[in-house]
Amino acid sequence: MVKLDRIEKTVTIPEDVNASLSEDGVVTITGPKGTLTRQFLSPVVNLLQDGSGLLVRVDMPRRKQVALAGTWVAHLNNMVRGVTQGFTYNLKAFYSHFPMTLAQKGNQFVVNNYFGERVPRTAVILDGVTVKISKKVEVTVSGIDKEKVGQTAANIERCTTVKNRDRRVFQDGIYLLNKE
Repeated sequence: MVKLDRIEKTVTIPEDVNASLSEDGVVTITGPKGTLTRQFLSPVVNLLQDGSGLLVRVDMPRRKQVALAGTWVAHLNNMVRGVTQGFTYNLKAFYSHFPMTLAQKGNQFVVNNYFGERVPRTAVILDGVTVKISKKVEVTVSGIDKEKVGQTAANIERCTTVKNRDRRVFQDGIYLLNKE
């Protein structure tokens, strides 16, 4: 197998987006939709600011270091996409007999009357994420941070897990339809 002496991957930054890198590895990306910051620290992987974008460099890489560099590039690309386009997850509530009602109270997503239960089920909505309920059954989760948007959608989906029933028969719940 051929050994590589250096791997360099570039993250291009669009014209309407500003990226800054501090000494302690904190990357701040500002765009039309907002600002995202994240810290990247590694003794082996280097993050450098290039004229047209950011450069992830690994000298004498091993397999895990190459994987870490690819992960950093993916995180940086997600940050750039978040501040330019944003992320949107669409979910839908399905029920057969007991009509569940969906509501938002502060940073809590509340599901009432799930399988006729008297106690409402709740999910946490993370900071920087907006949740909209339309047509009583459609839920739209959107924001600029992909991890927070995805975790909020997973929290909403997870709060309606079927317990003590056969999932093949009782398919009520809130499910992810698509991601944009």
